[in-house]
Amino acid sequence: MIDFHSHVLPGIDDGSRDTDESLELLRMCSEQGVTRIAATPHFYPDYDTPERFLRRRGEASRRLKEHLDDGAPEIILGAEVYYFSGISTNDSIGALRLGNTGILLLEMPFAKWSDSMISEILDLQGRDGITVMLAHIERYFGFQSSDVWDLLLKHRVIMQSNAGFFTDWKTKRRALRMFRSGMIHVLGSDCHNTKDRTENMGRAYAVLNERDRQLLKDNEEYIIRIGVKESAGQPAGV
Repeated sequence: MIDFHSHVLPGIDDGSRDTDESLELLRMCSEQGVTRIAATPHFYPDYDTPERFLRRRGEASRRLKEHLDDGAPEIILGAEVYYFSGISTNDSIGALRLGNTGILLLEMPFAKWSDSMISEILDLQGRDGITVMLAHIERYFGFQSSDVWDLLLKHRVIMQSNAGFFTDWKTKRRALRMFRSGMIHVLGSDCHNTKDRTENMGRAYAVLNERDRQLLKDNEEYIIRIGVKESAGQPAGV
């Protein structure tokens, strides 16, 4: 199981406060069956530069790795990049991709997106080997028309949903329906702490049936290879 969205690195954003909390989150990941976790701290272009962000992320990662044991999930370094005007032509943004893949986790504004925003997503998609993964897409549904999602899916933008969309009884049926129709590709916990925004991938996985789990696994493995090597095929869900 791969958790594609987390704030597990210590002291870098509004996620884990310190190394102890990070280790506890990783222990919870292991207990729930997560074998790989994307560490995606927030990158806000108004307050940071990619270069400074990478230095801070590297320091946080080194602090954490000094205390990891052999049973901990593999940590893949990335970022949750907040959209900004001009992102599609920014020369440094590719450095924030997930590990050695082409995946860039992009957080969009919680509002109706303008035509220029959508054009920038499409311009960013495929540039310099970048594949856009939209973060927690369920948060944007109320703002966008169905045409927007059809267009993004047509251009193979990856859709990441938070696990909580699948575990909440109010949204579970909708989440499953969207996953099975190919509108959601992968999950992430978006965990920030050990209290109210914690690791919940195992609970979401339990909601899925056997066929769903296989589709999710196929999607995970396909996506984690994007930009690394050619895939022999493409799962139905992506």
